[in-house]
Order: sequence, then C-alpha cells, then structure tokens
Amino acid sequence: MGQIPRFLSWRNMLVLSLAINFSLILKILKGDRERGDSWDRTAYVSIWPVVSTTASESSSLSSASCNYSKIEEDDDRIINLKFGDPTVYERYWQENGEVTTMVIPGWQSLSYFSDENNLCWFLEPELAKEIVRVHKVVGNAVTQDRFIVVGTGSTQLYQAALYALSPHDDSGPINVVSAAPYYSTYPLITDCLKSGLYRWGGDAKTYKEDGPYIELVTSPNNPDGFLRESVVNSTEGILIHDLAYYWPQYTPITSPADHDVMLFTASKSTGHAGIRIGWALVKDRETARKMIEYIELNTIGVSKDSQLRVAKVLKVVSDSCENVTGKSFFDHSYDAMYERWKLLKQEAKDTKRFSVPDFVSQRCNFFGRVFEPQPAFAWFKCEEGIVDCEKFLREEKKILTKSGKYFGDELSNVRISMLDRDTNFNIFLHRITSSFNSTL
Repeated sequence: MGQIPRFLSWRNMLVLSLAINFSLILKILKGDRERGDSWDRTAYVSIWPVVSTTASESSSLSSASCNYSKIEEDDDRIINLKFGDPTVYERYWQENGEVTTMVIPGWQSLSYFSDENNLCWFLEPELAKEIVRVHKVVGNAVTQDRFIVVGTGSTQLYQAALYALSPHDDSGPINVVSAAPYYSTYPLITDCLKSGLYRWGGDAKTYKEDGPYIELVTSPNNPDGFLRESVVNSTEGILIHDLAYYWPQYTPITSPADHDVMLFTASKSTGHAGIRIGWALVKDRETARKMIEYIELNTIGVSKDSQLRVAKVLKVVSDSCENVTGKSFFDHSYDAMYERWKLLKQEAKDTKRFSVPDFVSQRCNFFGRVFEPQPAFAWFKCEEGIVDCEKFLREEKKILTKSGKYFGDELSNVRISMLDRDTNFNIFLHRITSSFNSTL
C-alpha cells in the first residue's frame, strides 16, 4: 500500500476543513446583514447584538441611575422590549440572598401523585397553603370554598379552562372573545389546535352572535393596563378572569376578586417566569375537575420541583409583608414600577411626540394609600403623523416592540415592556428622548 502524501495528513485536512467552514459561515452572516433580513427575526434569540446584563451589572433604579450622561450608549445594540420578561425583579431576589434557596433530594418527587385525596391530585400541599396565604395577605382574591388547580403557567390553565367550559356535544365550537386591545396570544392559543370545541370569535366589543360564548376578561388588561369588566351584554356568556397583573405593584387592590374562574401566575406576581407555574381559583367543582382532566391528558400533572420552588418564593413574599421591620417584596416592586412610570410620563409630557394612557387614582387596601395604576406594559402611542409605530421604533431607534395590530388595535400603538432590567430601560428612555425630535 502506497504512502499517503504528507500534505494530506489528518492534521492538515482538519485545519483546511475548519477554515472552509468558518469562511462559509462568515459569508452567510454577511449576506444576511446586507439583505437586511435580520430585522425580521423577532424570535427570542438573534444573531444581532441585544442589550443584556448579567446579575452583577444590573444597575439600581432611581432618578439618579437615569442620568443619561452616564449611560454607555451603543448604536449597534437592539433593545428588545417586545416580551414581558420580568427581569426587573432580579435585583430584589439577589439582595435577599439565600432566603429562597432550597435543596431537593434525588429521591423526592418520584411519584406522579402529590395528594391523592385532593381533587387536583398533582398539586403540592405546600404550594396550595402558600397560595391561600399570599392572597389573604394581599387581599386580591377570594380563596374560601375554591378549588385550586395548578398548571404549567397560566397559558396551560387558559387552555384547560376553555376545555372545561366548552360544550362537549354536537353544537359546534363555542366562540371565545375578548375586548380589544386584548392579549395578543389569546387568538393564537385559542386556534392553534383547530379544536372542534372552541374557536376565536374576535373583539368582544363588536360581538353580536346569539348563543353561548366564552369571554376573557383580563384585569388589569394586557396591553393597556386598565381594569376591565365583561362587555358583552348577554346572559349566555361564560367568563374567564385573567388576573395575572392584579397585584399591588401594578394596580391598587380595591377588593378581593370574586369570580367563577380566576387565573394567576408566578411570572408576573413574583417575577419567576422561568419556573412556569400558574394557578386557577375555581368556584365550581365540575369545572375544576374538567380542567384537571385536561392537564392530565396534556402533561400528566405539573412539575413538583417547580411547585416547591414557587411555594418557597410565595412564603418569602408573605413573610416580607408580615415582617414590619423590613421592606416587603411589594414595597420594593411598587417603588421600581413607580420610578419607571414617573420617568416615562414626564418624557411623554415634555416631548409630546408620544403618549401613554392616563389612569384614575384609587385607594389600595394593601398599601393603605391612593395611587394610579403603573402597569407591567406601556401602551405607547406615536403621535404627529407616525402611522406604524412599531416600524418607526424598530428602524429609527432600534427598539423592538409589539405592534398594536396583534392586540386588535391600531398600528400607531405598540406595547412596551416595563419589566426589563434597569440598563435596558434607561437606554430605552435615552433613545426616545434624546433623538425623538430630531427624527421627526
């Protein structure tokens, strides 16, 4: 057998292969940028630089921290405020150190079952106890004589509620409606499986059809932050109340919510979106049973480890509220939201090039004082002839937002997250104020 030429040795071939592949990757990336395709990539992950901060880099949120002269602006950065990722809460949990740390032994959580005597057999008893406690402490929901159904976030619970409340006969799919501007994901979730049980029916304000229907009432509303009630004037409606934002950092707690089906989530109450836990407070046993049946069929229960983590977090939150010597979780969260809304409203007043909603002040029973709602999202409207606000902010300011068209509203509106890290929020303010006038 002849000797292989030295230049064809495996080392040389490996180096050559790496060089060719690296060159090809660079060519593809360069081509994408030249075509401008990257602006259409609205997924969570992008090859373009997006401002992100590590835990140690998260700045304090005060009026002093928004000294624009100290912000290291980068014109190549894209600020992504399209999603409600609640990293604003990161600093509070960092400052509280190990209080929510827990160790879960390897032998724990082996069984599917958490409590075989409970209707919701996969609900961890410790989580159920802390859910009841935190609602009692805050005073935002009635829990007495309610069934607690735990889900993988409120999204799964919404699907479970549709399954439970829809007629399971030959009458055809029931219409599901919500008043615009409605949560943009409602139509997508409702129709994603092309279910024969239910279908998206559009804006509740214009709904005129006869017969049963399901109305979604989000209060405070996502995206505009206003408190909501049902709007369809009919006795045949079945209501689902999404109360993800009915917590005192976002809105005054005027009374305990008391509805047939109420949905809550750890994502927006404590900021633990990645744990993926939500819960429903359900008045009717049969409705709760059907919701549990859906979750059984869908995921055979809900992660025990996630439930135990949320139980620990909720315990710390309730403890902080009952410990009068320290600053509670809701005090800290209220202050953060207050500062952000104060700055944004001031800039809207000064520039008059954009606007945000005006809210009515109410007395909050939890804090014992009067204040305006300060929602998790800003319903931001471009003024003075800007037709497509999302396009303008994306192309001129490199700020990603969500267009009003996805919420059943006008293109001049966008939803902007108020829940991002301080660094991103400060740069966002800097961009919309320092050069907003010069662009128009």
